[in-house]
Amino acid sequence: MICKLSLATLFAAAALTAQQAPVNTDLHYKLGPDSLAQEGVPKGAIKGPFQIPSEAYPGTSHTYSVYVPAQYDPAKPTALMVWQDGPAMMAPEGDARVQNVLDNLIYRREIPVMIAVFISPGRRPDQAESTPKEWGDRVNNRPTEYNTIDDKYPRVIVDELLPVLNKEYNISKDPEQRGVAGASSGAIAAFTVAWYRPDQFRKVLSVVGSFVDLRGGHKYPDLIAAAEKKPLRVFLVDGRNDNRGQRPGGAYNQNRDWFYQNVRMMKALTAKGYDVNYTWGIGRHGQKQGGAQIPEMMRWLWRDHAVSTDVNDMVERSFQEPAKPKQ
Repeated sequence: MICKLSLATLFAAAALTAQQAPVNTDLHYKLGPDSLAQEGVPKGAIKGPFQIPSEAYPGTSHTYSVYVPAQYDPAKPTALMVWQDGPAMMAPEGDARVQNVLDNLIYRREIPVMIAVFISPGRRPDQAESTPKEWGDRVNNRPTEYNTIDDKYPRVIVDELLPVLNKEYNISKDPEQRGVAGASSGAIAAFTVAWYRPDQFRKVLSVVGSFVDLRGGHKYPDLIAAAEKKPLRVFLVDGRNDNRGQRPGGAYNQNRDWFYQNVRMMKALTAKGYDVNYTWGIGRHGQKQGGAQIPEMMRWLWRDHAVSTDVNDMVERSFQEPAKPKQ
């Protein structure tokens, strides 16, 4: 009898464990053709990596690489998109593969020709560079730069990076032609750039943004509600299985609930009349869900790029071929 009872108990415990076992809710988020290299599509060039010393964070420097589309024409002002956590965003086998997205969408005229910058968090000489697997939270200045709500990181992008880019490329001076993007802490950093400097950047792409109390990020919805509306366009993506602020033992901290705080961001932006879009999936913290949705996010953010409706404009009705070299 004891053996039978023990066996039954074991089966019941196993069944309960199976019911409570975490399910991989990222399982069905796959990269589509827009995120993969396609035959016949001209590839942009990745230049770098380069480094710029930082005055905003003395003693540190920022590493960045530049994507130059095959269609770039130095004679024409070109749109710009700056991606935080650059190594992860441009990793050839990663969950975002942004350079492929740009190649494909530019070629089909679904977004404007644009230069993209993939920038890493700052680091001192004794600190390690970010990688696609270690984004920098344990090895460099990422937590301070990305999660703090102040004007220091915007200064890195506007006052330190942009002047260097302007020397090499014909970047549009129109802030409507400039966007910032990121995932997790890189997403709140991107929003902070646009929030403090809407005169320079007005489009924000946010994947699982850390609008939580790491360094006060949960305050943004209240700041949005209290401030005068800014000319920003924002696309938020998050999943119901993102970090939810739950601790062992049942303790719950709403200020550290990523999904809850992203929904708060959406509601605050919507109530204020911002141009905002969002997708709430079932994904976890990371780039699986958001990475698969980057092509659609880019199409929406850049939906108002110039277009010709002239039926006889056969250039407009064809693929966007590489710029012809000047004679």
